Amino acid sequence: MSFEDYEQDGLRARSEQALAELAQALVDNPTLHNAITAALGAREKALEAQQAAMSALNLPSATDVERLERRLRSFSQRLEDVEEAIDDLSRELGALRRETAKKAPKASKKAKANPKP
Repeated sequence: MSFEDYEQDGLRARSEQALAELAQALVDNPTLHNAITAALGAREKALEAQQAAMSALNLPSATDVERLERRLRSFSQRLEDVEEAIDDLSRELGALRRETAKKAPKASKKAKANPKP
């Protein structure tokens, strides 16, 4: 390890230590804690006021739009499932019709070969 690398490692360690001490001092500071608590409380009250205003204007909130989006996705998925089931039934019906069409000429040939008295 060169002298420059050693100095950089020492500088990095001292910087990390200084940042850790600063962070701890900020966390322990009651004034900062109170300011953050007040800011978060004000944010919550602003959101409530915004929701009340949107509701009074009969406008959907972001939550309402997200809920509607989830319901539309669910409905779309169920509709796709129904479409797939209809396609399956259509294929089965087509296969049954083809089988019936194959059997019908054989039955008519037998009826012509054995006429009833």
